Amino acid sequence: MLFLTWIFTCLLKGFRKASKAIVLAGYEPATIYKYFRKQGARIGEGCVISTKLLGTEPYLVSLGNRVWISGDVVFHTHDGGVWVLRDNRPSLDIFGPIIIEDNCIIGVGAQLLPNIRIGRNSIVGPGSVVISDVPPYSIVMGVPARPISSFAKYQEKCLARWEVQKPPDVDTEKIGWGQSKDVQNKLRRHLTELFMNQAQEEKGNADK
Repeated sequence: MLFLTWIFTCLLKGFRKASKAIVLAGYEPATIYKYFRKQGARIGEGCVISTKLLGTEPYLVSLGNRVWISGDVVFHTHDGGVWVLRDNRPSLDIFGPIIIEDNCIIGVGAQLLPNIRIGRNSIVGPGSVVISDVPPYSIVMGVPARPISSFAKYQEKCLARWEVQKPPDVDTEKIGWGQSKDVQNKLRRHLTELFMNQAQEEKGNADK
């Protein structure tokens, strides 16, 4: 009887897992917010979410407008560390919200712990572990995540690099400028020439 119960439980779990996978397959990163909203998550407009799970309690997750969640980002809305305390308090459970404000990007593989707020216009680097609040206009990275730059410095650096890297004879101010095959080829030739020449020059200087 116990064996049959175990078999039934395994089959039920497999069926639920397969059903969820089928449902999630119908969503793309730009549309999966609809699924998470049904689970109680608060999600603004223009978000891109490349992960399939917003923690075990998605209703504790809040995303502002234009938030980009990269792949393999983990939302820890539940403190699993209380496991070691359950000898004395078997029913102990601790939860916490995760709030990400407008216009943020969370890098690949970042770990977001409970009770944190990531301020607007912030970047969390890949593989970072966020254990406390991130102030607005911050660039953080590391384990645990620490500020490595400011929004203003990052913007200045990116704009300077773009002036060099953008392909010539292309209207890059136009929305969707890089979608045509012709422009993609121009960009490829330009960047290849730019970086390969730079690498060759650096090698030549090193050999002198």
